[in-house]
Amino acid sequence: MTNQMTPLVPTQPRARGEVRASFGCTDGATRLATLRQAGSSRALFPRTPSRALQMVLTNTSGGVTGGDRFKTDISVVEGAHVSVTTQAAERAYRAQPGQIGRVDTTLRIAGSSRLNWLPQETILFDGCAFSRRLTVDLKPDATALLVEPIVFGRSAMGETITRGMLDDRIEVRMSGDIVFLDRTRLDGDVAGVLRRSAVAAGACAAALVLFVSPKAEAVLPLLREMLPDTGGASLLGSEILVARLLAADAFTLRRSLVPILELLHEDVIPRPWTI
Repeated sequence: MTNQMTPLVPTQPRARGEVRASFGCTDGATRLATLRQAGSSRALFPRTPSRALQMVLTNTSGGVTGGDRFKTDISVVEGAHVSVTTQAAERAYRAQPGQIGRVDTTLRIAGSSRLNWLPQETILFDGCAFSRRLTVDLKPDATALLVEPIVFGRSAMGETITRGMLDDRIEVRMSGDIVFLDRTRLDGDVAGVLRRSAVAAGACAAALVLFVSPKAEAVLPLLREMLPDTGGASLLGSEILVARLLAADAFTLRRSLVPILELLHEDVIPRPWTI
């Protein structure tokens, strides 16, 4: 009788990261109430001339690949005003077969408060497998500005995504009721799908902008004047403005997106967006 040894399959290290933060308001000033950060996720709080308290998220692992897990949970109480961005563009790298990188974000915004969720671009690389969830829970009279830009390969480097997977879901609830739900799923030859005229007509960068505010209807005409030919904006009710932009590359997308964020942010946008 012979003993047969099962060959060991090496397990590659995977990144884990989590940031949980809550913000309060004392004497009209927004203050950090609680903060928990773990793994590869960190939060920085630069001093700025902005009226809002700014938080900058950073991923010390350098990106996201298959099997990585990242979570962000932010709560803003009544009267607080917070802007959150990322230190740099996030990168979704090539993944091993059957492994998916996941990024989950939950935002809770109390009445009479405001949260600006302004992450920089997520850049997808060939062979990536990337799942992202953004869940937002607003109370009445809360204000939210949300942007999610995404770049499908770096055009300046001649990159295309001939194999990859993106599963992106954005859900916004107001007092528990869903007021906005968006789902994007691309699997396989992503570049080929984007070339279709009914999808992106060859665009390699896109952004979704969502503005929930009593000012949404009034600001819509100004925003439409700023949109490129490859963008559009509309209202869902009187207080929810939705805009979508397509662009040939990340630089062209930013050239249109930054002025729009400056308009809707109504304050100095976080400095990482201008570097």
